[in-house]
Amino acid sequence: MNRKLGHLICAAFFKPKQFLEHHMPSYNFKSGILQSQLCAGHLVTNKSSRFSSSYTAVNESDAYITFGFGTVYHTNRQEIEVNPDIYCCLLQRCVHMQSLVDGQQTHAQIIESGLEQDIIINNKLLNMYAKCGCLEDAGKVFDKMPERNVVSWTALIAAYVQHGLFYEPLRLFCQMHGENTAPNQFTCASVLTACADFVKLVEGKQVHSHVIKAGLESDMFVGNALLNMYAKCHCTGDAGKVFNKMPDHNLVSWTAMITAYSQDGHGEEALNLFCKNRQAGMKPNQFTFSTVLSACAGLVNLEYGKQLCTHIVKTGFESNVFVSNAIVDMYAKCGSIDDACKLFNTIGERNLVSWTAMIAGHAQEGDQQVSLALFKEMRWSGWKPNQYTFSSVLSACASLTALEFGKQVHALIIGTGFDSNIFVGNALADTYAKCGLLEDSLNVFHRMPKQNVVTWNVIIAAYAQHGRGREVFQLIREMQAVDIKPSQSTFVSVLSACASVAALEHGKQVHARIIKPGFESNVFVECALVDMYAKCGSINNACRVFDKMPERSTVSWNAMIVGYAQHGYGKEAIELFNKLQKEGIKPNEVTFVGVLTACSHVGLVNEGRYHFDSMSRDYGIAPRVHHYACMIDLLGRAGQLDIAQDFINEMPFQPDAVVWRSLLAACRIHGNMELGKRAAECLLELEPEDTATYVLLSNIYAATGKWDEASKLRKLMKDNGLTKDPGCSWIEANNRLHAFVVGDRSHPQTQEIYARLKTLTREMEEAGYVPNTKFVLLDLEEEQKEDSLSYHSEKLAIAFGLISTRFGTPIRVMKNLRVCGDCHNAAKLISKIVEREIVVRDINRFHHFKDGFCSCQDYW
Repeated sequence: MNRKLGHLICAAFFKPKQFLEHHMPSYNFKSGILQSQLCAGHLVTNKSSRFSSSYTAVNESDAYITFGFGTVYHTNRQEIEVNPDIYCCLLQRCVHMQSLVDGQQTHAQIIESGLEQDIIINNKLLNMYAKCGCLEDAGKVFDKMPERNVVSWTALIAAYVQHGLFYEPLRLFCQMHGENTAPNQFTCASVLTACADFVKLVEGKQVHSHVIKAGLESDMFVGNALLNMYAKCHCTGDAGKVFNKMPDHNLVSWTAMITAYSQDGHGEEALNLFCKNRQAGMKPNQFTFSTVLSACAGLVNLEYGKQLCTHIVKTGFESNVFVSNAIVDMYAKCGSIDDACKLFNTIGERNLVSWTAMIAGHAQEGDQQVSLALFKEMRWSGWKPNQYTFSSVLSACASLTALEFGKQVHALIIGTGFDSNIFVGNALADTYAKCGLLEDSLNVFHRMPKQNVVTWNVIIAAYAQHGRGREVFQLIREMQAVDIKPSQSTFVSVLSACASVAALEHGKQVHARIIKPGFESNVFVECALVDMYAKCGSINNACRVFDKMPERSTVSWNAMIVGYAQHGYGKEAIELFNKLQKEGIKPNEVTFVGVLTACSHVGLVNEGRYHFDSMSRDYGIAPRVHHYACMIDLLGRAGQLDIAQDFINEMPFQPDAVVWRSLLAACRIHGNMELGKRAAECLLELEPEDTATYVLLSNIYAATGKWDEASKLRKLMKDNGLTKDPGCSWIEANNRLHAFVVGDRSHPQTQEIYARLKTLTREMEEAGYVPNTKFVLLDLEEEQKEDSLSYHSEKLAIAFGLISTRFGTPIRVMKNLRVCGDCHNAAKLISKIVEREIVVRDINRFHHFKDGFCSCQDYW
């Protein structure tokens, strides 16, 4: 067959007249080469001898183009006039075959035949160059055209749009208008597509006004383009207006409007419109089903999603690749990961949507290891990740703190060019932050070409979670300077930063800013406010926020119970827990941590044991290691060290560092050297570089006069390259945080601070104060010990507070370590002498000093 076709093509080259007369009318090309009987059309004409033959416009092989070129070339050489329709047909075939070279040859023949001025041929030439990817030549053809019609303008505009350009089609549209060429529906649709692709709402609205002036608003093709433009510009309201004004809707219109609602977070409206679509008698296609499934996923509406799956099966779309992958995505996002897995494993053709859905779904369900394994499998299958895939796998890395895997993903992101993508950049910054690499997180942040509010939230939350409150305050100022408005998440992170450094005044200012945009009613913001006020020592303000909550979740109750516990208000915490039960709120693990901590801080041993037992008995909550740590702390503080040790031995799992640290702290309080030594040994096996363990054990030795052992332990720390964190206290005054260490003389107001402290010491001594040198855990002379006690960081912070804050206002101090016993006694006396409340927050709890007494009642 192919050999016979070759002979015929040769005949066409060398004996065109005989070939046309004898072969073309009757030859029927089969086998996918020429598919239909040659149809009538004039090929060539000559003044002296005219002939005509049948000619085909339909074929599927290069044979047609070769035949056409041979014929045209031969007729040109014989000075036979070629019908222009032949050139149009050949150019169309070049487009179909994507053959630029043949198109250029045809162009040369057109010039030789003198038809380059023909507007129809020029339009075909322009279209050929554009669709063969040669925009520059298409532009040259357009520029040389002696006259242009709407087809010419539309062809070039459409070409620019299809190649992902925006300003060129818009410039041509304006130029077209200036030359008084009225656009048609295809011109407007192309320009609107460009506005949609580049999310150019202002320009899109200008084109819309041209559409109205041209009377094309009722055209369905233009209406659908307008719907698409407004949808992609997230103007769902305007899209709805266009949809409602359209005289008729086809399936494209319905699907575009459903997509607009779904993508803009209006899932309920998308589902309602889908119901109307079915009532209107429209049969959904694969794109409609995929969009509605996406809406179900966004709403986490598994029930509707399952009903839709039943309808999909009835209509026979369950095997469609788009629909089946959309079903996997819906199941995964609705938390039905088992159903997602079953379908995913049976899909014959998986796409990037289903792979990403499975990776994200497993990450959301806590199966991060499975997410990472799926990501590897996806890569082995040849799929290239997109921004959503990268964001999902980075989320899994962050949850697992899988730093090495995260770095490998980062390298792949750079290699695939996604490092400038804002969604991927946000996920990267979050991953590094949660892996503890704040500097790397900040580097990602600064390298991003553009940041949005989520980007700022990620970096602010990272610094807040690491207790870097000062940096958070600086970042929020920078965020405001670039005119990015904070969201609810921003405020939650900033409040957390205020809480971490006890910056009450900053927290109050943030509270005021929260009220203005109406974020105060948000449950997460409310809980953050309760937590901030509680951790800043203002438990009364925390109570006010809690009492004003219109609705309280378990998180809200937990925040208030933990707040009471931190302040040593054990009875209030228990009462609030009882109220929680009466209101039918089910407590969780965090609730019991708060209750047990409250019992520990006030010595409610029996109540603590009762609530510990009730966890599994009454609520089916298996106690975890942090609940056991609370019980060890409760028993240890009460001096029941043997029972605490038995409690550890009976634990259903291995005790962690927190458990042993609680026992060691109790041994320090009660001076039990032997048990303390055992606890320290177990602790050092788990955390050999933890300096706090060395210090606690050294303090036990020093408190019992074992100076040699204490000295050996401190030498061992030095030999191992470990240094004790220095005691540091800070206080907020005049909207700034002021930090002090023992004997600190770096503050600008050092002279005033020391003068006030000297006066206070004299007044305390007159009231009967005697420095308790047993809290100086160094082998020094008694006078040196007294001198050392005088300039502890908390005393310097209190003295600064007295000279820097208004009389009658509470002085709020935070310390990074446990407050020392002598400073505790001194603070009680100072509160009485100066007639002011002093609130000290140490690493364990709050102490409210007032009128010579402490809220802890010396049980700490």
